[in-house]
Amino acid sequence: MKVDGKHFRSIWRDGDGWSVGAIDQRRLPHEFVIAKLTSCEDAAVAIRDMLVRGAPLIGATAAYGMALAMREDPSDAGLKRAFDTLIVARPTAINLKWALDEMRAALAPIDPVERAAAAYARADEIVEQDVEINRGIAASGLALIEAIVARKKPGETVNVLTHCNAGWLATVDWGTATAPIYLAHERGIKIHVWVDETRPRNQGASLTAWELGHHGVPHTVIPDNTGGHLMQHGMVDLAIVGTDRVAANGDVCNKIGTYLKALAARDNDVPFYVALPSPTIDFAVDDGIRDIPIEQRSGAEVTDMTGRTADGRLETVRIVPEGSPVANYAFDVTPARLVTGLITERGVLRPDRASLAAAFPERIAAVVE
Repeated sequence: MKVDGKHFRSIWRDGDGWSVGAIDQRRLPHEFVIAKLTSCEDAAVAIRDMLVRGAPLIGATAAYGMALAMREDPSDAGLKRAFDTLIVARPTAINLKWALDEMRAALAPIDPVERAAAAYARADEIVEQDVEINRGIAASGLALIEAIVARKKPGETVNVLTHCNAGWLATVDWGTATAPIYLAHERGIKIHVWVDETRPRNQGASLTAWELGHHGVPHTVIPDNTGGHLMQHGMVDLAIVGTDRVAANGDVCNKIGTYLKALAARDNDVPFYVALPSPTIDFAVDDGIRDIPIEQRSGAEVTDMTGRTADGRLETVRIVPEGSPVANYAFDVTPARLVTGLITERGVLRPDRASLAAAFPERIAAVVE
């Protein structure tokens, strides 16, 4: 995707051939800063501290973290240490474990002398696979937008509501929920995005709005509580969100507040879609509400906010009274019954076990193995 007319990915291998560059998303939207990762520990910190975030990008970063580790210590002990360091960086996004399992499976059987080169090669493959998957999601989701244009709004603007950031900043390129939006925009379809601010980390306001603006996609940032009102008044044609993990039964885990949007969409007959790459499907989890671990993050994300002052300074201020306890559940689970469909690289699926299993039998095989 584009930043001021120049193509960027969210992560890449640097020109030296071994270090890794990544956009520091903690600094957006006020500063565009490139971070350099030179060790497995750098990758783990980047994931844990949300320099990178979004399930697919977390997986890609973990893969490069394993490659960086193999450059330093390709022994069996080094391989185990790298896996153990990275697997605990974030608990909810299943792509982290998927990528680490893929890397370990590729590296464990081969001679340690060959592991560094093999690790970079496999990490590069995971990165390119993510881009191709998201192109597939773009094509699958575009058909939904085109159907709305043909059926309801020929020549008019299609209004899409999204939550959190499931854009190219959450993946390597294109994004998940935004991928159909970007493709529709490129095809000349009139499209407008309602961008939930997504408290408490404000990924919608700081990231989704930033990337849509730089790519030239019309959008409007709204408080999280506005979506239901817009749906009641016919101002939303469909909702598309991303996900950090999809259970085998079709339950969807995404940024906190997604469940409330799905309830409002159901009450107002607004189609509610979830865009997901296949590595986000976790067939080892039968029931999302019961079994997906929900990360609880620092209370400072709720009590404090950072922004740019009128004179250009970046300042952090407290908005909650001293002494008031806060809770910061980072995700919630939307039950499959509230999901209209799952937008994948292999088409739009029903949110149920049979449809997921038929479309991605290799994911089930991986769990069995």
